[in-house]
Amino acid sequence: MERAAAHGIRYDRPAATFFEGALLGNGKLGAVVTTRPDAIVIHFGHNNVWDIRIAENNKEKIGTFESLFARLKEIPSHYSSLSEDPWYREYVEMASANYARPYPRPMPCGSLLLGFDRRRVEVLGHTLRIHDGMCEIDLLADGRQVQLLTFVEQDKDALRLALRTDGGPEDVPIVFNRVKLIADPETPQELPAPSPFMDAPRGLMAFRQRLPAAVGGEPKDGGQANDRAFRLTATFEPAAGLHAGASSWEGLLNPVRAEGRFEVRVALDEGLDADVPEPEAAQQDGDADFASAFAQATDSWSRFWSRSGVALGDAFLERIWYRNLYFFNCAVSPDAICPGLFANWSYGKIGSEWHGDYHMNYNTQQPFWLAFSSNHVDKHLAYVDMVERIGPVSRKWAREYYGLRGAYYPHSAYPVEMTMMPYPVPHWGWEICETPWTVQSLWWHYLYTMDLDFLAGRAFGPIRDAALFMVDYMKRPDARGETWGDDRYHVYPTVAPELYELTPGFRLNRDCIVDLTLTKFLFHAFRQACAALGRTEAEAELLAEVEEVLAHFPDYPTARSARGTVYVSVPGEDPEVVYNVPNGVATVFPGEDHGLHSPPDDYAIAANSYLNHRNEGGNDLVFYAMAGARLGMLDLERFKRQIDYCMLPNGTCTDKLLEAGGRYSDTTPFDYMGQMGIWFENFALPAVINECLLQSYNGVLRLFPNWPKHLPASFATLRAVGGFLVSASFEKGCVQWVEIVSEAGAPLRMHNPWTGDVAVKRNGTEETASGALLEWHATAGTLFRLTPA
Repeated sequence: MERAAAHGIRYDRPAATFFEGALLGNGKLGAVVTTRPDAIVIHFGHNNVWDIRIAENNKEKIGTFESLFARLKEIPSHYSSLSEDPWYREYVEMASANYARPYPRPMPCGSLLLGFDRRRVEVLGHTLRIHDGMCEIDLLADGRQVQLLTFVEQDKDALRLALRTDGGPEDVPIVFNRVKLIADPETPQELPAPSPFMDAPRGLMAFRQRLPAAVGGEPKDGGQANDRAFRLTATFEPAAGLHAGASSWEGLLNPVRAEGRFEVRVALDEGLDADVPEPEAAQQDGDADFASAFAQATDSWSRFWSRSGVALGDAFLERIWYRNLYFFNCAVSPDAICPGLFANWSYGKIGSEWHGDYHMNYNTQQPFWLAFSSNHVDKHLAYVDMVERIGPVSRKWAREYYGLRGAYYPHSAYPVEMTMMPYPVPHWGWEICETPWTVQSLWWHYLYTMDLDFLAGRAFGPIRDAALFMVDYMKRPDARGETWGDDRYHVYPTVAPELYELTPGFRLNRDCIVDLTLTKFLFHAFRQACAALGRTEAEAELLAEVEEVLAHFPDYPTARSARGTVYVSVPGEDPEVVYNVPNGVATVFPGEDHGLHSPPDDYAIAANSYLNHRNEGGNDLVFYAMAGARLGMLDLERFKRQIDYCMLPNGTCTDKLLEAGGRYSDTTPFDYMGQMGIWFENFALPAVINECLLQSYNGVLRLFPNWPKHLPASFATLRAVGGFLVSASFEKGCVQWVEIVSEAGAPLRMHNPWTGDVAVKRNGTEETASGALLEWHATAGTLFRLTPA
C-alpha cells in the first residue's frame, strides 16, 4: 500500500470533461469526478444497471447454419466480396437489425452537481490517491485553501464528500451555493420519465428511474417481474443547509456556520423494480460518519494491496502496474455483473458503443488476464458468472442453429436474458475461436489455484460443452480431410478475428490459427480436467473423440516472409497483412503452445512471427505485448512509449491506432476510439509486467525472463500455475532470493535462476539443490526460500 501511495494521479487544472475526471469505484458503483470552473460534477454508473430492453426479431428468418452455408457456397468465388450478392446483402441487413438497436446498453445513473460562484471560488486541481481511493479536490475560496474530499465506500454503493480546511472539519467556509441532480441527458425518450424528489428539512434529494424490459418502454399487463430500476439519493449534512430550488431536481445550499461542516453522501440503490422504493421513501442508511466510513474503505484497499506488489527500477512501469490494478479493483467485483467493454463508468453516449457489451474475441477475456498472476483470482468470478449466464443460449444455439452438441459461445452477448444470438451475422458470428476462448480462463482459474471444487462445480461443465461442440464441428463432413485431400479434421468454415469476414469461395476461412491453438488448448484442458476429477471413465467416449481429432489436427498455417518462416492467421495469407487482433502470434498467447519453453525450430518461427507482425492498433496494446514477454522479446522501452501514446488524462489507456493499410485509411482519425469510453480491457497492462518478472504458464517457474539486467526489481506474492505464491528480488543482473509458498501441495518445478547450486530452506529445514531444472514435492503450506549456495 505504501508503494501504491507513490503513484497517485495529479491534475493541476480543472478537469471539466469525462476523460479528465478522477475515476472512483468499488467494483460495482463507478463514479467520475469532474471539476468545472463553476462546479463539481460527479457522474455515476453501475455494473448492474443496464437498459435491459432487447430486440430478438427475425428468428424465423435466421435459418440454420447448414442451410445458410449451402446458400453461401452458391455465391461465385470470383466475387471480391460476398456483399456483391444481393441476397447476402439483404440477409446481413436482416440478421444485424437487432444489434442495430441502441439497446441493451449500460445505463448511466445520473450526476450530482455542486455549484459555486467562481468569482469567489476557483478550482486548482485534484489528486487521486490510488492507495486508499480518496480524491482530493483543491479549491481556493475567498483566498483560502479548501479541499473537497471524496471517496466511494467499498462495502456499500455510496460516495462520500466532505469539505476540509487546515482548521479541521468544524472550520469550513461557505463554498457551494447550489446543488442539482441530473438524469442522464441521453436517457431514451421512450423510457418512463425519471421521478425526482426533494425533502429539504431532511437534507435529501433523490430521483428514481424505471428500466422496463419491454421494448416499447411501458410494462406489459400492468408490470413485468423482471423490470428493473435504480434510485440516486443525495443526503446533505447539516440538513439545514439544503433549501428548495426552482424544481425538485435542484436546491440551494447555505451551510449553517454554527455547525461548521459540509458533507454529502450519495447512495445508489438498484435492483428489480419491485425492490427499489420510490424517491420519497429514500433513507440515509450510512450510520458511520465520514471519517469512520473512510477508515473502513482504507482497510478494504489495504487488503487489496496486500495480495501482491512490485518494486521496480523503472518508475514508469511501476506506476502503470499500480494504477491499473487500482482501476481494475474499481471496475470489477465478484458480487456484481461482469463489466462490459467500458466497465462501470458511463455518461450520455459514452460507454454505449457496441452496446458496451461482451465481445468474446478477446475484449471480454483480456482484463481478467491480470487476475491470475496478480493474485486477485476472486475478481475472475465475475467473468465465470458471465459464462454461466450465457450458457443456456450458447447450448441452445449449438443445438438449434448448428445441430451439434455442446455450446457455441457467441461473438457478442449481453447481461440480459437472451433466446438467440445478438449478432448472428456470419461474417463475424462464425468466429469459431470464441467458443474455446470463452472457457479458457476457467481452466486457468483451476491451474492457478488447484481448486478442485471450482473445477468440478463451475469450470468443468462449460469446458466440456465447448469440447463437445469443437469435436462435432471439426468432424462434420465439410471439415473432414477427404474434402481437403488429407487425413486431418479442419476448422471450416471460420472467420479470422477482425480481419477478412467471410470471403467468396471461403478462400480465407479455414483453419484460422487462433481457432487451432485455442482448440488444442481446450482439448488438452478437457483431458487434464477429466484426470483431475477422476472422470476419465465417465467421459471415455468424448475423450476418445478428442484424442482422435488431436491425432489428425491441422498444422498451424505458415508463410515465407523477409524474416523467414512465420505463422499467419489463415492458410494462403500474405505475411505482410496488417492485422487488427494479433492473430499471427496467437500460438504464443493466448494459445500457450509456444514460448521460451519451445524447441529451437518452433521458437524461431514464433519469434519471426512476433517481429514480422504488423498491427493497425486498437487491439494490441496488451495482447501483442503479452506474446513478446512470453518470448522474452518485449522491448520495454518501446512498450512504455506506446502506453504513453495511448494514455488519457485520467491515467487510463485508450485504444489508439498505429498504422493505416489494414482496415483504416490515411484519413481515419487515429484517436477515434478515445471518446467511446473507459476501455476496461487495457487494465490488463500489469499482466504484461508480471510476465516479464515471472512466468509459469507451462507449469515451470521462470524468473525475470524479460527484465533488463541493469535494472533492479522485486515482487511479492505473484501467483503461479500450481497454486504457488512467489516473491523474488533481482539486482545487479542476478536473482538475489526467491520465496515460494505452496497453497495446494502441487509438484514445484523451477528453472534454476543461478548457474550453480541452490541453498534451500523448506519450513526451517536446510538442503542443497542443483541442476538446470529444480523439482520438489511438498505439502500444502510449505514455504521455500532459495538463495545461491
